[in-house]
Amino acid sequence: MPADRGREGERAAARVVEEIERLIVTGELLPGQPIRQVLMAERLGVSRLPIREALRQLAAAGLVDHQHNVGYTVARLQQSDFDQIYLMRAALEPEIIATLPRFSEEVLTEVRRVGDLVVEAADRGDLLAMRLHNHAFHFAIFDQSPLHLVVTEVRRLWTLAMPYHAAYLYDPAARARVVAEHDQMIEALSEHDNERLDELMNLHRQGGEISAGVMLRADRTSVRRSPDPADREE
Repeated sequence: MPADRGREGERAAARVVEEIERLIVTGELLPGQPIRQVLMAERLGVSRLPIREALRQLAAAGLVDHQHNVGYTVARLQQSDFDQIYLMRAALEPEIIATLPRFSEEVLTEVRRVGDLVVEAADRGDLLAMRLHNHAFHFAIFDQSPLHLVVTEVRRLWTLAMPYHAAYLYDPAARARVVAEHDQMIEALSEHDNERLDELMNLHRQGGEISAGVMLRADRTSVRRSPDPADREE
């Protein structure tokens, strides 16, 4: 039935969105890199239709750029874009933190569990795993807020900036700071001290902002690309 096909198409597009986001966050797709629809469809085992729909959604979210009759590329942040991301994060994250309830022991246990994954990744020098677990750690906290729309927007902002955060974690001292700050955050959560948690998050965010600025300065060379007939809009 048409309705069933529509829902199936929506699910396929949602899966493609999730997978392309993962490729961008993990660095398998780099800022400025073309996203070839035919190759992506083959890789994900879907038709081009959900690929096109997913790319439109990702373009609307700012994760990919689109040039008419040329195709899609992974978004490349400029310094002004980056400054705005952190301006919005600095405005929105304190609002989320202010609304956090007292965490149950079950929720605290989950936050500690994800925090331990960050520690384990840091100890073995697995920077990709550390970045992914760091993201999970923070949203294990943010997701407890009733401000669901605000949390969704903050998640989008984090995803935009994540490819630029790798430089910070190459420094062992920076990795140690991240772990120590997480421990302090967990202590503040256990005491339901949202004011202290906000202070710690501000310091934590500043470290990420500095590191991403370093990555942006290193990412000055544009990726030149020619139109791919397979990527032209139909």
